[in-house]
Parts: sequence; structure tokens; C-alpha cells
Amino acid sequence: MPEYLELKEAFCRCKKEGKFIESDFVDIHKIKSTLDIAEGDISSANRLIADIPKNSIEWNSVYKLYYDALHELAESFLRFDRVKIDNHQCLFAYLCETHPELDFNWDFFEIVRTKRNGIHYYGTPVSFDDWKSVELQFRLYFSKLKEEIRNKLKAI
Repeated sequence: MPEYLELKEAFCRCKKEGKFIESDFVDIHKIKSTLDIAEGDISSANRLIADIPKNSIEWNSVYKLYYDALHELAESFLRFDRVKIDNHQCLFAYLCETHPELDFNWDFFEIVRTKRNGIHYYGTPVSFDDWKSVELQFRLYFSKLKEEIRNKLKAI
């Protein structure tokens, strides 16, 4: 798992290591299908949220679905820049560094990325409180990324 780095440090390292892969064209089909997949992940997570008790292990599933949706939306948005990013830390670094107008918080991305990696790779579960501490920011970022993607699609 890539370690925590400050935004500029992460961006420079990713650039130096060739993690930003340029594309020849904007793949509208891929953008639309990935947007749909992200919305499906969000919808599935929201159905789970309505029914799980606070002490349930299922908060891990909610967290992973929301994280996946965030990753998918960021990736879709950056396809308009004709770039494919080689890993999650680099994806979020590129997003924050090249799109400061979105006013995204780098530390939030690092928190959710490392927490998701803990679940996925190290068997470290999340709690209801872990979930609640990031839920609002997830929702705000979903809304902003979906709005930006839809606006760009309309402009094409």
C-alpha cells in the first residue's frame, strides 16, 4: 500500500513514476457506463444503510461500495482530461492537483483510501463510527463529481 504523502509529494512521485497515462481520445461510452456503475454502487450501499444495525460487520460493505463509487466517479471525471491513472493514490492526487476548482480535500481521500485498503488487504474492519465520520463528505463529493461529469457530457 502506498504510504501517506502530502498532495504535492504524491503528485510529483506519481508523475515521475509514469502513473499518469495519456489517452488519445475521450471515451464517452466508458464515462457513461462507469457513471452508471458508480450510481449502482451508491444505490446498493444506501439500501444496506437503511437496514444494518450499528454493531454490524456490514459497515465494511457500505464503506467499500462508497469508496468504489468515489473511485469510479473520479476516474470517469478524469477521462475528460484524457488520462488514465495507474493507482488510487495517484488518481486522487491528480484530481486534487489538476482540479483545485473542485475544492476537494486531499486528506479525506487519503483517509478513505487507507481505511478501504485496511479492509481489503489487511482484514481491518470499519465501525459504524468510522462510516459516520466520512459519510457526509462522501455524499458531497459524489454530488459534485456527478454534476461535473453530467455538465461535461452535455457540453459534448
